Amino acid sequence: MAMATALLILLLATPAVFAVDYIVGDNGGWSQTVDYTTWVSGKTFAVGDVLVFTYGSNHKVDVVSKSDYDNCATSNALESFDDGNTRYNLTSAGDKHFICPTSGHCSSGMKLSVTVSGTPSSGTPPTTPSGTPPTGSGSDTPPTTTTSPPPPPSGNGAASTLCYMNNLMFVTISLVLGIVLAFMG
Repeated sequence: MAMATALLILLLATPAVFAVDYIVGDNGGWSQTVDYTTWVSGKTFAVGDVLVFTYGSNHKVDVVSKSDYDNCATSNALESFDDGNTRYNLTSAGDKHFICPTSGHCSSGMKLSVTVSGTPSSGTPPTTPSGTPPTGSGSDTPPTTTTSPPPPPSGNGAASTLCYMNNLMFVTISLVLGIVLAFMG
């Protein structure tokens, strides 16, 4: 019984660790209307997190080297995506660089650089600036089709909901384990 109680206390004292989905550009999506340097500031990215790029058919996402990022070079992409709703898993620590290879888009600011820590996220949802999304020409806004989910509400509600659900699941599992261990002891 003492061993079961100690295990339960250890489980409850251990902080929940899980990934966070970051909607790149928040409501603005992956477009020419978002300042990604501002968007990334204040956010902490960790191994296990996911970058979600939503974009129209005139955009793509290329993963590139630091040099290609700095020079907006599109010929040596490490990975390329064009599905309009790209989920990029951050699987290793270090700097990750993304550009839109459409002519002129990267040089006009459609590029993103993130630093990924090797420590998994603590479950704290990302903070985002409040306000309305920037507006631009119709071709720069994320698609609104039946195959793509609508953009998340301001404040990155998708990440907040994910964090809440993971915390709820952790507490539920801990309670069930505690009851099982109590009956075994």
